[in-house]
Amino acid sequence: MLPLTLSMKEFAGREKIADLPRPLHYEGSPGSDPEDGDLIYYVPWGNLGFYYNASGIEYSDQTIHLGRSKATREELARFEGQEVRVEVNR
Repeated sequence: MLPLTLSMKEFAGREKIADLPRPLHYEGSPGSDPEDGDLIYYVPWGNLGFYYNASGIEYSDQTIHLGRSKATREELARFEGQEVRVEVNR
């Protein structure tokens, strides 16, 4: 599916989420303990999530780590409450 450009919506004051054109194959992928700047695949909903405030979120085998942004903490804080477009590349 890459490259892929998506509009991401606010979710729970800590992440942006977006639906994918189709589900990802994830069998055998380890879960993760998300950190700020992580791009994840959330298995139950089949969507992407981008954490800008992962404080208090713990390990889940339903959260598959896909990548990480190189943004600073200050840059990530600007995501709160904003709709954003992201481009995911290899």
